Amino acid sequence: MLSASLPTHSGRTWAEILGPYKGSRLSKSLFQLTTTAALFVLAWYLMFRSLEVSYVLALVLALPAAGLLTRLFIIQHDCGHGSFFKSGAANHAVGFAIGVLMLTPYQYWRRTHAIHHATSGDLDRRELGDIDTLTVSEYLALDRWGRIRYRLYRSMFALLVVGPIYQFVIKHRFPLDAPFSWKKEWADVLWTNLAIVAVVAILVHNIGWKAFLMVHLPILMISSGFGIWLFYVQHQFEDTYWRRAPEWDYYRAGIEGSSFLDLHPIMHWFTGNIGYHHIHHLSSRIPNYLLRQCLDENPELHQVTKITLRQSLSCARLRLWDEEERRLVGFRDLRRSTVQT
Repeated sequence: MLSASLPTHSGRTWAEILGPYKGSRLSKSLFQLTTTAALFVLAWYLMFRSLEVSYVLALVLALPAAGLLTRLFIIQHDCGHGSFFKSGAANHAVGFAIGVLMLTPYQYWRRTHAIHHATSGDLDRRELGDIDTLTVSEYLALDRWGRIRYRLYRSMFALLVVGPIYQFVIKHRFPLDAPFSWKKEWADVLWTNLAIVAVVAILVHNIGWKAFLMVHLPILMISSGFGIWLFYVQHQFEDTYWRRAPEWDYYRAGIEGSSFLDLHPIMHWFTGNIGYHHIHHLSSRIPNYLLRQCLDENPELHQVTKITLRQSLSCARLRLWDEEERRLVGFRDLRRSTVQT
């Protein structure tokens, strides 16, 4: 495995390139948190008041509100990596609070996401915190019902409609994939559930069930669906990186197995710069507000797969890893290769 202390093609090491951007800048973190939270509360309130005028207007307002919730989730994400505040207690407190809004137990998510970072692109360690991806040979070895289940799981309907409901509303309430030996994570799951019940009870008492669901459900569905799509296209593109040990390398997985999602500046703002995903995987200790600067100042980070939002749509058909050709392929590609053979 390559080391952060080994030189890149430019002669500089990854440690030298990434080191200056690591760690929280308190004033930037506080400004980002307070402005985003205030704007989200305002958008939620305006959406609630718009119910008196038109639900169509409320749904229009759900778009920026969902974008702000996505931005809050990225702040939680940075807290989980310990990059948003220097204080661990501050990271955990803010991460927990945002987790209540996102129906996401912070400590459980934090641990599974750390596993994703440690194993991304490793075919021998496809564990928690990732989208299940089979190789062509593994898929062909399945029986008929196994293939149907995998096709259903990898469908866009399951990913963007069923997936968010299952992941955030059901699974996060009682995540059975977490070992019961994870006592801190399970305690956090229970405290998060209690906090969600308390917050929902207060809101329902004041505005009623109907208004609460009409406001928060669209926000949550749009934000979670778009968030899952962002996560998907940042690793599920044709020339991504999957290797088996001992060939797998952490830094190659970061720079080759994570895309640069080239978005409009406004979209980068709403998504907390998560589009600069290759930099984030090279060093998760860099806070989101320094990722763009890191890219601009270091040409070594420009040699990466760049994907626009429109181009990302083509990634939807890619479902299997072809170990021989070292690329992601779709089911149609599999049928064509079978016919040719």
